[in-house]
Amino acid sequence: MVAMRREPLRDQTPVTDQTPPKTPDHPLLKLPPWPHVDFAQWGPVDAQPLSRIQKLVAAAMARNWVSIPHVTHNDEADISALTPARRALSQASGVKITPLPYLVKAAVVALKAQPKFNASLDAAGNNLVYKQYYNIGIAVDTPAGLLVPVIHNADSKSIPEIATELAELSEMARTKGLPMDRMSGGCFSISSLGSIGGTSFTPIINAPEVAILGVSKSYEKPVRVDGELAWRDMLPLSLSYDHRVINGADAARFCVDFASALSQPEQLSD
Repeated sequence: MVAMRREPLRDQTPVTDQTPPKTPDHPLLKLPPWPHVDFAQWGPVDAQPLSRIQKLVAAAMARNWVSIPHVTHNDEADISALTPARRALSQASGVKITPLPYLVKAAVVALKAQPKFNASLDAAGNNLVYKQYYNIGIAVDTPAGLLVPVIHNADSKSIPEIATELAELSEMARTKGLPMDRMSGGCFSISSLGSIGGTSFTPIINAPEVAILGVSKSYEKPVRVDGELAWRDMLPLSLSYDHRVINGADAARFCVDFASALSQPEQLSD
């Protein structure tokens, strides 16, 4: 009897290609060259060189805008209860507290309720990586350019702790600059123009994150409450999201969860 040769068992687990996809060779992606213009032919000019940070941010922004299919969902949150709660906590803790730490904590609540927003596509675009931690980036305007320091493990920090850390990071960003470890590991970003103005805008997603929340200046709005008109403080929200990962209904639900958390600030400070 002839012995049959056995083939070794092969692993049947499909292999996931981790090679980053190449940019498609499509005519629409072949942008025309930037125009060379002598602006001085029409009058006096003053050419100022871009800082290193501005060049890096510009390259990243251009890549993110071209590579990610952005959609912006506009909504608003009732923050009428936030101001008195914030002032009371600031007085009790001895820490100057702006609305921003509350936005960070509300973002954590919404991320936990909508896990897709706390995920990232891998480099090959084959897997959606769900994160089990909550690191929130905050866009900071500095003389050298835009920086995004990250509050790591924001879910485990109190409102006063986040306020103190934000103040320290913002001061470092505007004066000394920030080391990379303080700008890495973000899950979700917030860009606030609340101290300046505006009603809405389209913030650009900070890849590899899949969403970013823009916040504009709050305003008073008449709202019907229990059959009566009442003036309420409303905060405009502009949520940009990656449409490869997130759909419009997801974005609407995220904003509802975020607004609901902000309307109950005492729970955020527990």
